[in-house]
Amino acid sequence: MKKYESKTDWPVLFISGGLLVAFVLAAFINVEFVSNSVNQSFAFAVKYFGAFWQVLLLGTFFIALFLGFSKYGKVRLGAMDKPEVGYFKWIAMIMTTLLAAGGVFWAAAEPMFHFLDVSPNFTGSGVESGTESAIVPAFAQSYLHWGFLAWSILGTLGTIVLMYAHYQKGMPLKPRTLLYPLLGEKIMKNSVLGTIIDASAVIAVAAGTIGPIGFLGLQAAYGMEALFGVPNNLFTQVSIIIAVVAIATISAITGLRKGIQFLSNLNIIITLVLMVAILVLGPGGFIFDTFLAATGVHLQEFLAMSTFRGDSDWLGYWTVFFWGWFLGYGPMMAIFIATITRGRTIRELIFAVSIIAPTVTAFWFTVVGGTGMFYELAQPGIVSDALNTSGMPAAMVAITQQLPLSSVIAPLFLLVTILFVVTTADSMAYTISVAITGDGHPPKIMRVFWSIIMGAVAIVLLMISEGGIQAIQSFIVVTAIPVSLLLLPTFWAAPKAAKIMFEDQFGKSAKSKSRATGTNPLKDI
Repeated sequence: MKKYESKTDWPVLFISGGLLVAFVLAAFINVEFVSNSVNQSFAFAVKYFGAFWQVLLLGTFFIALFLGFSKYGKVRLGAMDKPEVGYFKWIAMIMTTLLAAGGVFWAAAEPMFHFLDVSPNFTGSGVESGTESAIVPAFAQSYLHWGFLAWSILGTLGTIVLMYAHYQKGMPLKPRTLLYPLLGEKIMKNSVLGTIIDASAVIAVAAGTIGPIGFLGLQAAYGMEALFGVPNNLFTQVSIIIAVVAIATISAITGLRKGIQFLSNLNIIITLVLMVAILVLGPGGFIFDTFLAATGVHLQEFLAMSTFRGDSDWLGYWTVFFWGWFLGYGPMMAIFIATITRGRTIRELIFAVSIIAPTVTAFWFTVVGGTGMFYELAQPGIVSDALNTSGMPAAMVAITQQLPLSSVIAPLFLLVTILFVVTTADSMAYTISVAITGDGHPPKIMRVFWSIIMGAVAIVLLMISEGGIQAIQSFIVVTAIPVSLLLLPTFWAAPKAAKIMFEDQFGKSAKSKSRATGTNPLKDI
């Protein structure tokens, strides 16, 4: 097995870092020009790649299910006999890394948006916006955007390919390695193509992380003013971002087994406490009823909603925007999950990422958004007015203020929101460093650099205007174009890698070797 030397890929570092700096400088000189350029590129991506992305996510989900529940599901990944990370810690790190701002603000706001303005998937079916008939469709639509397809693109086929190529063939943990089963070592030797692939993936995930960091400054400052009377100004917003980056930097330095794992566990524990508190103190019966009904509609209309092409403007604002956002995270999340999944089977991976994580996310959205919906029905405008006037953070505050013990629950929601973004920032700073060095234990200085640079870019864009933050949030959809082309070959590469690993571990030669020597063939991989 050839082992590639781990070292800093300076061209990827300079290109990705340089383009981020260029983006900031351009926004500083003329933020309106940058916003217009990004919006035009965004429209191009939605128009010409939207349908492709819908097919890409659907295909990834179904191929992943096939691999997970076929004979290949028992293949053990990472050349280890047993899992390296405990199950709860493993799930916690996976979930908190993705959810970021979606963990609270989108959970509070998106179902309400679809309740107030029914998605075109359900128009003409007797569903009337703002009425009780719109509740279940609103959640079914939210489940689609944060459910099976979103999770599958982030950690299934790509993770299988990377774990095969890295742990069994000695390839570096880089985005370009996703093409190894198809191109072999040619992808390592072609420095131009490899550099373009790696730099595109780094830029995409950096943009996708900078956006939530910047928006957190805006949203958390609003929450602190509403809850504690802290002035919502630039100083407060920047202070929040600095604190988040400081925590994320310390966490990234300590690595997966300490800081990142600790924050992920803490985040999940507080989230579970909040979930139980709302179910007990809030409208628990309404939440369970809504979850069951919306799950049924979601499953029944799954293919129709996933392939809907009837309203391009709505799709660009909702489904295709989310698909572009998640696609941008795809290669880096695959790298991150690969580093924490050693010793687990393909079936465990697929079940956790494609089934458990989406189900838990859907229930969490119902707990938070369903509480808001319950109070909105009882008193129209109690949540929707705040949402329409002041945006997503206002919805979260309005919902928590209706609950008993709101003086305790509301600050905990704010804390969870910050922790979601921190865990995403520290995990992505670590993973970008892995991608640039190809090593699962990248230099600490590299992790510090990326943690600080993402926070610094968010602060500079925030100081320019909110338009700068919005522009980079849309920019990730543009960067998702090359990333999506990179993920398409996993349709073939993942099954191929799974077949090779299955034959290595359970083929006739492996079995005969095991009987003859009394050794575990997995240890020889």
